[in-house]
Amino acid sequence: MGLKHLHEMLADPVIPAAGLNTLYFVLFVVPVETFLGLALAIVASKTHRGSRLYRTLLMLPALLPGVAIGAIWRLMYDYNMGLIDQVLALFHISGPTWLADPHLALPAIMMVDIWHWTAFLFLIFLAGVEGLPAETSGAARVDGANEFQIIAHIWLPALWPTILTGVMLRLIDAVRVFEEIYLMTSGGPETSTQVASLYIYQVYFTQFRTGYGGFWALILALILSIFVVFYLLMNNRQLREANR
Repeated sequence: MGLKHLHEMLADPVIPAAGLNTLYFVLFVVPVETFLGLALAIVASKTHRGSRLYRTLLMLPALLPGVAIGAIWRLMYDYNMGLIDQVLALFHISGPTWLADPHLALPAIMMVDIWHWTAFLFLIFLAGVEGLPAETSGAARVDGANEFQIIAHIWLPALWPTILTGVMLRLIDAVRVFEEIYLMTSGGPETSTQVASLYIYQVYFTQFRTGYGGFWALILALILSIFVVFYLLMNNRQLREANR
């Protein structure tokens, strides 16, 4: 049965689109979210006036469920009554059909994911930044180091385990992206937003090809296992270097 499903997978025309879209999605959103989350965490750690307010606002997207995010942003992207196109109309700009355009649908979903999950990495990185010893940075300032040098040569090396953990958690979750795409486009138009987890759902629960769907789920689980093993190896390496 396994060889049968493997042959079926190799002949499936949706597989290349789902695989490439998942790859594009992960390679774009994870680096952008990591950079923004880290930058916001550093800025937040250095700003004290009104910090509770803007920290709460930055954390808010991470508290919302994916189902609510998908429903809200689908309405915002709507061509006829969506907030985004209405704002563009104020400047006499005709907004595109975001989710109906094969060239714009996936980037539009990527923007939603970045808005949603940057807050998650912000929380992780902020905890790491605020856990850094203040004495080290103070000593560097006394020696004449500027803020950029402190961040580049003291903070970032010390934050590397925290950054690695956050990136790995986000990477695994990005590979499994489902709710937002399911609610906003259901993989369309055509296969422009089709991704691996959504296709597994469609094969298993819509087409009722349980054997093939289970085989696809096993392949995805093996891919995620590779990420987990890589993280464990990197983490063990960091621990060995720290104990030297």
